[in-house]
Amino acid sequence: MKTTIKSLAVIGIIAMSCVATAVSINAGDKNDAGKKVAAKQMDIVETAAAAGSFKTLITAVKAAGLEETLKGKGPFTVFAPTDEAFAKLPAGTVEALLKDKAKLTAILTYHVVAGKVMAADAIKLTEAKTVNGQSFKIVAGKDSVMIDNAKVVKTDIVATNGVIHVIDNVILPKEEATK
Repeated sequence: MKTTIKSLAVIGIIAMSCVATAVSINAGDKNDAGKKVAAKQMDIVETAAAAGSFKTLITAVKAAGLEETLKGKGPFTVFAPTDEAFAKLPAGTVEALLKDKAKLTAILTYHVVAGKVMAADAIKLTEAKTVNGQSFKIVAGKDSVMIDNAKVVKTDIVATNGVIHVIDNVILPKEEATK
């Protein structure tokens, strides 16, 4: 009987320490590489920068003069292409866009929807109007969600002024919006 009580006590202590460990791990989010990011409240730009896989996007946002806007009150929903997504563009495209502020701004604002749209809400839509004025298509399949030609690979990264959904391709507005 004493052995059983001791065993239950040990199991209880182990279970409590596991719960405490899980709570402390969840106190900070993890970036795409699985590295722990401080639990500090961060805006969309800070959250993307802390993730470490959006360096090209952050550079583009700064070049377009959109950094302060995306650090603003919001809320915004950003469909954020990773560095790998930008690398899929033809050679020289990113460099050319960084020199063409109007075209860069049109493309970047095509990745942003006004308001905080969580994944559970986005999958109910067939399209979403972007802050660039155009709409992109949303197709929710059995195993994936597509935003135009980009697959959503991670959802609901919450920031103080909105939410980020990670996509695997840069999405492009209709040509007339980028002129």
